[in-house]
Amino acid sequence: MSFIAMNRFKVRPGHQETFEEIWKTRESRLSEREGFREFRMLKGAEAEDHVLYASFTLWASKADFEAWTKSEQFRDAHRNAGNSRTREALVAPPQFEGFEAFLEDA
Repeated sequence: MSFIAMNRFKVRPGHQETFEEIWKTRESRLSEREGFREFRMLKGAEAEDHVLYASFTLWASKADFEAWTKSEQFRDAHRNAGNSRTREALVAPPQFEGFEAFLEDA
């Protein structure tokens, strides 16, 4: 069964364009990893103090995701994750959520 890894980001109002540009211009090396299936960056609801975003990655298994987190590609992809532009855009650090699928319909 597959594994879904998500990070929720609370972006300060007025910083959405900067946040989106950071993601659009990033170096992604996900496709180099065995078990990687899909990536999406989602934009959600707006609240008074933030706009919700979530990164979504679909993996063949939890083991494939965990191997990604220990890889050179992961270190390269996250090298600038805590830079000043990102810190300024976020209300708080991202919140990770991982899900193992127990039922799948195609």
